[in-house]
Amino acid sequence: MDYKTSEVLEFIEENDIKFIRLAFCDIFGNQKNITIMPSELKRAFEEGVSFDASAVTGFMKVEESDLLLFPEASTMYLLPWRPQHGRVVRFFCNIKHPDGRYFEGDCRNILKQVIKESREKGFICKIGCESEFYLFEQDEFGNPTMIPYDKGSYCDIYPNDRCENIRRDICLSLEEMGIKPTSSHHEQGPGQNEIDYEYSDALTAADNLISFRSLVKTKACENGLFASFMPRPLSTECGNGLHINISIYKNGKNLFSDKNSTDYEYAKKFLAGILNRIEEITLFLNSSTNSYARLGKDKAPKYITWSKENRSQLIRIPASNGDRCRMELRSPDSSCNPYIAFALLIKSGIEGIEKNLDLCDAYNTNLFDIDENEVKDLKKLPYNLNKAIELAKNSEFINTVLPQKTIDNYINDKVEDWNIYSSITDKFKAEKELYFEKL
Repeated sequence: MDYKTSEVLEFIEENDIKFIRLAFCDIFGNQKNITIMPSELKRAFEEGVSFDASAVTGFMKVEESDLLLFPEASTMYLLPWRPQHGRVVRFFCNIKHPDGRYFEGDCRNILKQVIKESREKGFICKIGCESEFYLFEQDEFGNPTMIPYDKGSYCDIYPNDRCENIRRDICLSLEEMGIKPTSSHHEQGPGQNEIDYEYSDALTAADNLISFRSLVKTKACENGLFASFMPRPLSTECGNGLHINISIYKNGKNLFSDKNSTDYEYAKKFLAGILNRIEEITLFLNSSTNSYARLGKDKAPKYITWSKENRSQLIRIPASNGDRCRMELRSPDSSCNPYIAFALLIKSGIEGIEKNLDLCDAYNTNLFDIDENEVKDLKKLPYNLNKAIELAKNSEFINTVLPQKTIDNYINDKVEDWNIYSSITDKFKAEKELYFEKL
């Protein structure tokens, strides 16, 4: 809801709100927050609330560590899992330097700037995410195990699907937060689930995904379980994808909606732009070592191709009508920072339109049932994190979206991840990744 500052202050006073969470994300998409009391909120709107940015990975050095959080009134959410007495609300924040400049590494503001640029060029993107997750049992000390909560499979019902009550609880909580769920079901893997919610503008979609991850993990924990968005937590089962659906609008019209219209040419060039840049931005769409255990398996793409409806392709155009017409990018996973991921995808697509790029022919073959020799000429996505790092390092395009300092900090952290991963024996890689998972 688009609250104004005065309305927020009035709401806080009238609704027994006792705690205010000021939320932001680091450059990897991990949510952080500072809690203030209601009496401090007016000052926070006007002057900001300081925090030690040197303690946030990828932000600042210790000798220049002060940054300020300014809550954005329109992002107020009641947190339904907190007590009804002494209620808690959360705001997403803008991050600024003490002199009032926006912090260059504020990923939320980076996405805002890309949205503004695309709007000035006449284009608006709407985004919807399909985020899969596993529910695992915990051990006696509350640590995650690799034992799935059930043995259900795709669209099963109780008792095979033991997760339905938790999905129900999540859906009801999403509604309380003003995020409208549209469907939920058991996914293919044991203990694997998917909950979808409504499309929105790109910034709200990124905010909602951050909220969704937090809510799922909280509800799982309340039920004595561990929710994992890890790309491939079980080597013998399906991975967790984050399918990103994008519709692009010009003059209020969805350009994917009429394939016989001249406007559809814009949509095709948008697709061409993403295909053109996908290799070099994959590091920011699949940012964990485990991401590359998922790609190329169980309907997760491996090749840089597109198709109509074919789920083995990197991009597919689902069968749909009207405003539901869209493209679906199937490679990303929830290790990504959605603000950075969406910014790079939108910028890539708009570049495709601006450079008048031609879309390659659709590739309709099932790429999971084909001999590699038959597709040896097809480009592939990076095959591991190290290759993705190498491609990102050599990208001039990424510099048009992210500041160099953020790129350097991001890549340096991922190089360290790769070095640690490479030193661990294969036997223990999956267990250690799950145990130390940040998602």
